[in-house]
Amino acid sequence: MVKVYYDKDADLKLLKSKTIAVIGYGSQGHAHALNLHNSGIKVVVGLRKESIFRKKASKDGLKVMTTADAAKAGDIIMILIPDEKQGDVYRKDIAPQLKKGKAIAFGHGFNIHFGQIVPPAGVDVFMVAPKGPGHLVRRTYQEKKGVPCLFAVGQNSSGKAKKLALAYAKAIGGTRAGVLETTFREETETDLFGEQAVLCGGTAELIRAGYETLIEAGYQPELAYFECLHELKLIVDLIHEGGIGNMTYSISTTAAYGQMSRGKRIITDETRKEMKKMLNEIQSGEFAREWILENKANRPVFNAALKKDAEHPIEKVGDELRKMMPWVGKKIK
Repeated sequence: MVKVYYDKDADLKLLKSKTIAVIGYGSQGHAHALNLHNSGIKVVVGLRKESIFRKKASKDGLKVMTTADAAKAGDIIMILIPDEKQGDVYRKDIAPQLKKGKAIAFGHGFNIHFGQIVPPAGVDVFMVAPKGPGHLVRRTYQEKKGVPCLFAVGQNSSGKAKKLALAYAKAIGGTRAGVLETTFREETETDLFGEQAVLCGGTAELIRAGYETLIEAGYQPELAYFECLHELKLIVDLIHEGGIGNMTYSISTTAAYGQMSRGKRIITDETRKEMKKMLNEIQSGEFAREWILENKANRPVFNAALKKDAEHPIEKVGDELRKMMPWVGKKIK
């Protein structure tokens, strides 16, 4: 069983004399910066001069600087901008400011693992990755709780990189819930696989396929939406709270029998082969290369796919039905 680290295993004093530069102020960036600040750590936020987040970060009581100036000021530089932008920003604004004794940190291992960022010798490299979105990292911290985190050490020049990573995790609230040790490779590859095969890619396609099957059979779009999308959250909540067995116990016996007798016909041997193929593409770097080149070409495939998905009939039906259900919350965008 993997060791889990808690508050007692981490020492905030390691950060008290340091300045942490948080690069980026999006979902994770704002949560890290504010939690660090509330933990009594000196924080500066690095943003582009034209960034729309500069005013927000300043209003939140944080010192805002250009990315290069923040990197220069920071003893620890936490990079929390999108994966596809990190390499260029690192080379232009961060690398020139690195010197022996500093540390560079990440919320995801993509750029270190796939070699888009290669820190110099003499610099500590670590990762602290909360297993939840930024708003949850912030909210649970304010509730005196926390979101579980993964941490990894990529380069231990000072001999204290692991202790620094644990201290950082404590400062953002992670050790309140528990922190697990991993590697940059393991975190990156499992994270990408989960997103592609199950959590995002697999789930979205399963929803659309179920909806389309019912529509083609002549059922009402509204009913197809409820059965294939709306109720999914209710099922996932049960799984999240107590595992798949908890969900099976909570649903009707008819639903449970259908789950056990029919589910494997959806996830077939062919599906499993495709999952392994996707994992191989991640492990070999093929997916990383594809995504990096896609961004260099200004995202033609990505943008076309976004447009196509936004025009799917289930989106229009969902928009109308959610007006009847104000309790489900508002769309992010």
